[in-house]
Amino acid sequence: MYQGPLQDDGIPQPAILIIVHQESSDPGRIGEQLRARGFHLDIRRPCLGQDLPDTLEHHAGCVIFGGPMSANDDHLDFIRQEIDFIPQVLDSGTPFLGVCLGAQLLARAGGAKVAPHEAGWHEIGYYPVKPTRQGRDLIPDPLHIFQWHGEGFELPRGAVRLASTGWYPNQAMRVGANAYGLQFHPEVTGAMMQRWSTMAGHRLALPGAQARDRMREAYARHDAGIGAWLDGFLGRWLGAADQDGGKEAVGAMAAGRQA
Repeated sequence: MYQGPLQDDGIPQPAILIIVHQESSDPGRIGEQLRARGFHLDIRRPCLGQDLPDTLEHHAGCVIFGGPMSANDDHLDFIRQEIDFIPQVLDSGTPFLGVCLGAQLLARAGGAKVAPHEAGWHEIGYYPVKPTRQGRDLIPDPLHIFQWHGEGFELPRGAVRLASTGWYPNQAMRVGANAYGLQFHPEVTGAMMQRWSTMAGHRLALPGAQARDRMREAYARHDAGIGAWLDGFLGRWLGAADQDGGKEAVGAMAAGRQA
């Protein structure tokens, strides 16, 4: 049974389950802000054979981050494991957040499709995300934020679309009260943006991708606003625990998988 490190009063520090997909993966600004809120980060890498917990009883939330693989890579044991794990998180009432690949895995857990853009467009760089009517109380109009993807997700049954772009209409969704999927990357810091655009610089030639200089300019303009927005979003997300809402979401998603 998982137990976080003990605090000075002998009580375990509250923990957030963090699932990442490479040995060098970093939860970035999301990790920084969660630590600042007093949480221990229980970081696990199923891609390296690390186990996921049997219960979410001792976790205050779960975040699944992005990675270079596809949500359609069912031949990879850890991808199938994570898809099967997500309904368990929702059913427990534990707040769930999927970022990029994590959002796509949430969609797949509900039977929805994940696929490349039909015209081959990629979002790599900073793009304005527009809230839907249902997302206006959560996302500013617009939110200029970092993206790095060439696939998008359809909405699973029971999901509410919260934000869109012209190329990818599903940029943010909510499933029940507890689960959010974000196609974009609020965790990306300036150092991460520089590292990604250097180590995977060949991807900057893909249709729709932005040049590195343009990313740097956008970072200088928008990063402070992204950090402020994320702080408010995480506060709202962490307050979303709802056992009954989680069960309702699982039921809707299960129906979607069987459809």
